[in-house]
Amino acid sequence: MTETSQRPLRVLAAMSGGVDSAVAAARAAEAGHDVTGVHLALSANPQSFRTGARGCCTIEDSRDARRAADVIGIPFYVWDLAERFREDVVEDFVAEYEAGRTPNPCLRCNEKIKFAALLDKALALGFDAVCTGHYAKVIVNDDGTRELHRASDMAKDQSYVLGVLDDRQLAHALFPLGDTLTTKDEIRAEAEHRGLAVAKKPDSHDICFIADGDTQGFLANRLGKAEGDIVDESGTVLGSHEGAFGFTIGQRKGLRIGTPAPDGKPRYVLDISPVDNTVTVGPAAALDVLALTAVKPRWCGAAPAGPGTYTAQLRAHGGETTVTAELVDGELRVRFTEPVRGVAPGQAIVLYDDTRVVGSATIATTTRAATALA
Repeated sequence: MTETSQRPLRVLAAMSGGVDSAVAAARAAEAGHDVTGVHLALSANPQSFRTGARGCCTIEDSRDARRAADVIGIPFYVWDLAERFREDVVEDFVAEYEAGRTPNPCLRCNEKIKFAALLDKALALGFDAVCTGHYAKVIVNDDGTRELHRASDMAKDQSYVLGVLDDRQLAHALFPLGDTLTTKDEIRAEAEHRGLAVAKKPDSHDICFIADGDTQGFLANRLGKAEGDIVDESGTVLGSHEGAFGFTIGQRKGLRIGTPAPDGKPRYVLDISPVDNTVTVGPAAALDVLALTAVKPRWCGAAPAGPGTYTAQLRAHGGETTVTAELVDGELRVRFTEPVRGVAPGQAIVLYDDTRVVGSATIATTTRAATALA
């Protein structure tokens, strides 16, 4: 295998205003590519500044990106994709929570915005590739096929949120930070050495379109408060809530249940029923999942033929677990070698063959150990 072709490319660098994307654009330019920077305006009303904000789409971010492009010496533009972002990411996020599922908006943004809307526009304008500051690697095989792999540094690996990319998108993706075996402090030091003012800028975190980090408040504002019951596994009412959308499977904090469990141990969210607006809680052991089904599979290459053994990642910052998986009638069926906890419908499961990303799918149903033994 060889790394992505080093021939000069016309590259569109997505610049969020953060240090990673700025260093990625600088490295792409230094490698001899013809780089143009672009900041995506994803908010229809981007009035907030970094102070008190926790995302990556503020007015200040666009200015930081422009200053970085000026230092690198590349052209820079701001593209308005707010409407597309609202439809494909924000509304999807709200609808998923309303349906009792737990979505990953960063993964959806990569699929629908950065490597769909942005990539399509870039190709139409004659660019060869889209460059981002993600920590992942694209490897080109001798036969020209491409593979997506984990970053060299597992501590910074972001391949999970890129598991939705298909062959076509991988063919036009450039991740200059993927081979970086350095700490984030060293990335910041590189940015400072290059004269990039974002060198000391804090990382963005949480959900970019929820500036204050209050997901429950954001959803309540969009969906309205709807009081319902919090019940145990037998159906006994233990408390109330103001909207089932404010909970996720495996959640422990914020349940506000006055009555302690008989065994004195903590309770966790086991199920969310949007139909009757009920949240079911119970012991941690009831969260153990043995198997799941997942829909809408997307493959970073050819779909696997027959059953196979893989490692799987279920959350962006989660660990790996060994599974057997098989595609049956377009649905991915997965069994875990050891029970796992906190698996929620709506999450993505990403399959790996060693460091290679095989593909991803959206979790639809789970089979729990307690249910299997009943």
